[in-house]
Amino acid sequence: MTRSVPEWIGKTDDTAIPPRVKLRVFEAHGGVCHLSGRKIRAGEPWDCDHVKALINGGENRETNLAPALRDKHRAKTAEDVAEKAAISRKREKHLGIAPKKRPWPSRGFDGKPSKRSLRLADQ
Repeated sequence: MTRSVPEWIGKTDDTAIPPRVKLRVFEAHGGVCHLSGRKIRAGEPWDCDHVKALINGGENRETNLAPALRDKHRAKTAEDVAEKAAISRKREKHLGIAPKKRPWPSRGFDGKPSKRSLRLADQ
């Protein structure tokens, strides 16, 4: 069976998903949350989720969208951001462009008072 309408593709990653596309995505998945596998009931808050997150290389197009309950969607978004941050840190470290960490300041040698303690004693 051929598709009667062309697939929606956002011009940019920030392009909002039109209501007509949200309806098509909901109906294509039978109203089932793709994260929990539970049917979304009338009046429950839900979002269109990018199955492969935009931040991790997914596309802003209809075939990459699925309905998700709002609380599950927010948890998945937090996981996606954490994954991207970890990958970015590892990549920067590998390429040698990560900022150098400063070592903790020394506590001084045993037996020799620090300059700060000498100043405090003089007061």
